[in-house]
Formats: sequence, C-alpha cells, structure tokens
Amino acid sequence: MISAQGYADAVRPVLDRLLDSEADGITRAADLIADSLRAGGVLQAFGAGHSEAFAAELVARAGGLVPTNRLSVRDLVVHGDAPRDVLADPKLERDPSIAHQIYALAAPQPRDVFVVASQSGINGSVVELAALVTERGHPLIAVTSVEHTARVAPRHPSGQRLADLADVVLDNGAPYGDALLPLEGGGAVCAVSSVTTALLAQLLTAEVVRRFHQAGEVPPIYLSANVPGGDEHNIALESRYAGRLRRTA
Repeated sequence: MISAQGYADAVRPVLDRLLDSEADGITRAADLIADSLRAGGVLQAFGAGHSEAFAAELVARAGGLVPTNRLSVRDLVVHGDAPRDVLADPKLERDPSIAHQIYALAAPQPRDVFVVASQSGINGSVVELAALVTERGHPLIAVTSVEHTARVAPRHPSGQRLADLADVVLDNGAPYGDALLPLEGGGAVCAVSSVTTALLAQLLTAEVVRRFHQAGEVPPIYLSANVPGGDEHNIALESRYAGRLRRTA
C-alpha cells in the first residue's frame, strides 16, 4: 500500500538488515577515518546527485566531526573558474574529467581519507575520483547500493565501478532503482538511499568518536551554532585546521 505507513513499514526492515550486514564494514571504515583524523588528516566526503545528502550528513553539522570537507560538483564554479552554466548540464556527473578538478580544488593532504557515495556507483566523475584517490594513496570508503551497481553497466571508460576501487564498501541497502513501494503498472515510489546513508553517516561518526575515547583523546566535535557558546567552540576547533576546511553554504 502506498502511504506514509506503507513506507515506514517497508523501510524498517531495510534499516534492520543494514545494521546487521554492515557492522563489519562500519568497523573497518571507522578505523580508517579515526586513524586519519588522529594523524591530523581531514575526512573528504563526495557525493553527486542526491548522494550529496550523505556528504552533507558528515560535514559541518552539530554533533559531527570538525575535520571534514564536503566535495561537490558545484566546486567547479564556487571554488574554481568554471562558468556557472556548466551546472545546468544534467549529465555533468558522468564526465570523468571533472573529478580531477574537484580533487585539485580540495587540495587534500596525503593523510586525508575519502568517503565517496553513489547509489549506482557507475558514473564517470564518481569512478574517476575514486581511481584518483586510490592512486594518490588515500584510504577510500565507498557507500553504494550493491544490488543496484551489480545490475547496471559502468559508464567509466575503465569498466570499473566505485565498489571496485574502495578499501571498504558500505552497502546502503537500497534496491535497484532506489524506490521502495511498487506502483501499479510498473515503477516504484519513495526512495530509501538518503535514509540509509544518513544512518551510515551517524554510525560512522559514533564509531570514530569511540576510537578517540578509547585512545584517551578528546574528539573534535561541533556544537550547534544555535546554542550559547557554540560559535566560539566551533571556531576554536576549526582554527586547528586553518586553510584546510571549506565551509561554503
């Protein structure tokens, strides 16, 4: 049945399966992130299309990790010199060449860790960025739909998918096509990947913080800017990473 309750009933088992199936991957991914951050690295998060929501969930938010950057196709214009109208191209994320510009504009340091999210895991910019990241020696965590990516042909010239290149692959649990509730006559409605990737982002954050605590260290965590002292707290932490964190709206 297509309704709010129908969606809630359909999404609960997806979340339960994710919590069981991805526990090992979350452990390994959190180890990579914690090792990077404790060594002074920054978490670089990228997602194209709606997968940007995953990067936004990790970066510059209350209760989240301070040493984080959100990478985006918009960086070509906001931080680079590309004309604004390039963003009007609905197939821009399929272009492998933009990955090199996105990486260069991020100016990552060797100790930085990358998390790249894509429901399909096949588009050129996503796969090229993953290849570039691994070639440069950065740890790479992929967040993708294992079911979806296995059923579609890669669009990257190498024939590779995002999942082929990562040190750790986290399955977002979303079905082929992302939507959960079938429609009469074909198709489906109500996507789930944004819900599951938000959960993955918070599970990773919790596990990274746990590793700081286990090492007897204080994790760099944002306070809400909308509570007294929040701005002062956050500015003090961000100053440790001067010139390395981008906070563009």
